Amino acid sequence: MTKRSELRSAIAALKSGRRVRILSANPLTVASVETTDLDALDTLGARSLLISGWRATALSLANRLDAADPAEPVLLERPEWLDADAARAICDPGRDGERAPTGPLAPLPLDRGDEAKSALKLARLAGLLPALWVFDDAPDVMGVNADIVAASSAKVTLVARARLPLEDMPETQIAVFRAADGEEHVALIVGAFGGKPPLVRLHSECLTGDVFGSLKCDCGPQLQAALRLIAAADGGVLLYLRQEGRGIGIGNKVRAYALQDRGFDTVDANLRLGFADDERDYEEAAAILRELGISEVRLLTNNPSKVEGLEKAGIEVAERVGHHMPANPHNADYLATKREKSGHLP
Repeated sequence: MTKRSELRSAIAALKSGRRVRILSANPLTVASVETTDLDALDTLGARSLLISGWRATALSLANRLDAADPAEPVLLERPEWLDADAARAICDPGRDGERAPTGPLAPLPLDRGDEAKSALKLARLAGLLPALWVFDDAPDVMGVNADIVAASSAKVTLVARARLPLEDMPETQIAVFRAADGEEHVALIVGAFGGKPPLVRLHSECLTGDVFGSLKCDCGPQLQAALRLIAAADGGVLLYLRQEGRGIGIGNKVRAYALQDRGFDTVDANLRLGFADDERDYEEAAAILRELGISEVRLLTNNPSKVEGLEKAGIEVAERVGHHMPANPHNADYLATKREKSGHLP
């Protein structure tokens, strides 16, 4: 089995409720709290619960043992009362308002921190909540090397490339690249930029904004404006990256929307779900640009993390070009939060 197929199989196994073994010198066997069959817990011996430090903070465990750092995984002892439904209620913030008081949750020392981080990353790649049952090690289950999970965003493969006529645009090509986790990212190569650093937009997929025209964000207008600006600049590249909800997936993004309806802002909603405020990295974007023969760009963004991420991955950013959209009554607070909490530039 290749490294890529190993990663994809592990993601599929976690989604379907099967156990996955994170392979290393100290292997860790886990299964998703969301998808694990109720009967499997006791039959297979689920002995503890692994959650992210962000979710531990929301559960007021931040001053206890490994929960002191919200970026670190937290291992919880499984008391007798912690069955599948109770665990789901604890791990899903959408149920915080309806959940009855539960007994104490005791953090345990975590001696497999790197493996735990890989396991939680695998859950995120699968679009699941960062909450996993930990089982006694079982060599007969689906396995994935911890290093493969950690390096999952480093390589891409060109799948196909073709002409794509677009209204009011110069000659445009579309290229599809497949990442190690199976996600397929798109590059629109617009016009001919003649050897100079092209204008490049890294656009994270936004189903609600790009397709349905949601007013909760500025993604749809940013996408359309980026294409116009690239055309006006005599060409460039728009990367359409499968990073829905800042990298947490469409299901978790809608969970975050539900929390926003209860008064949380976009950053706090992600943290309460158990994720960092932004789970994206830009190594795949950099890999795509390299495949296109591009090593230096003019980057169309307000987000300094995109500049930092590309440069860290080896792409020189010759210039940052601002990309501002007018606010509306539904997204004014969202845009303010991005500036105040995520460091987006005015």
